[in-house]
Amino acid sequence: MKFRATLATLVASVALTTPSVVVGTAAQAAGFERGPAPTAAGIQTQGPFAYAHTSVANTETPGFGAATIYFPTSTAEGTFGGVAISPGYTERQSAVSWLGPRLASHGFVVIAFDTNSPYDLPAARGDQLLAALDYLTTTSSVRSRVDATRLAVMGHSMGGGGALEAAKDRPSLDAAVGLTPWDTDKTWPEIVSPSLLVGAENDAIAPVSSHAIPFYNGMTNAPEKAYLELNDAGHSATNSANATVSGHSVAWLERFVDLDSRYSQFICPGPAASQTGPVPAYLSTCPV
Repeated sequence: MKFRATLATLVASVALTTPSVVVGTAAQAAGFERGPAPTAAGIQTQGPFAYAHTSVANTETPGFGAATIYFPTSTAEGTFGGVAISPGYTERQSAVSWLGPRLASHGFVVIAFDTNSPYDLPAARGDQLLAALDYLTTTSSVRSRVDATRLAVMGHSMGGGGALEAAKDRPSLDAAVGLTPWDTDKTWPEIVSPSLLVGAENDAIAPVSSHAIPFYNGMTNAPEKAYLELNDAGHSATNSANATVSGHSVAWLERFVDLDSRYSQFICPGPAASQTGPVPAYLSTCPV
């Protein structure tokens, strides 16, 4: 099912009310550049950093389940931003595990985890995302590699809803990324973290018309936000390596966690929407 007309209708009113907050100037003055100059092809694949991983048993994790931490092996360029990732309803961390190596190779310390219960709802997953970040930055064996002032959350399905819940609860987060996000809450005026939502055109579990697009419209106070739709894709399209998801997630995190203005080019104006290409719809506030 196509949502082109629906999309245009849903965003028409929000275009008049979205705040015009420009963060680009400050970001350019205070960036944490890591790695070589990015390319469109490069952000869609493995990055320039060698990485390793370590497993954390459920008995060692306070507030969430067993986890895997992925991290760059060298700190020659300094510390790195941290990202916590939650899987979706009934899923284990394996559903989002491809993102660990991918993001670590681009200069992030990433913790992907099992939730306390596979049936946890988004609010609980949001709490666990924040607990995972706190563990990553204060207790984990790689805490010295992480800059605790540069943090983001990410998740799939109810984990994507959990990322929004976490951003609502902790406004200091630098970014949130929801992958085919699901939540019963449709309005998010509390979110002030730059937020990226990735929807799937043929998603029958979290249809974009009742989840990702209303979430985007409901973020009336987010200084930066974007909505990207995957062409002819279903709910689990983000659960395996995906060049489009990789490219835009990497660019979003680099731009707003590392404040690296070199990545603005991939966010604004963003991909050209095409019914025959990988991205049939893309919306953003676009002042970067």
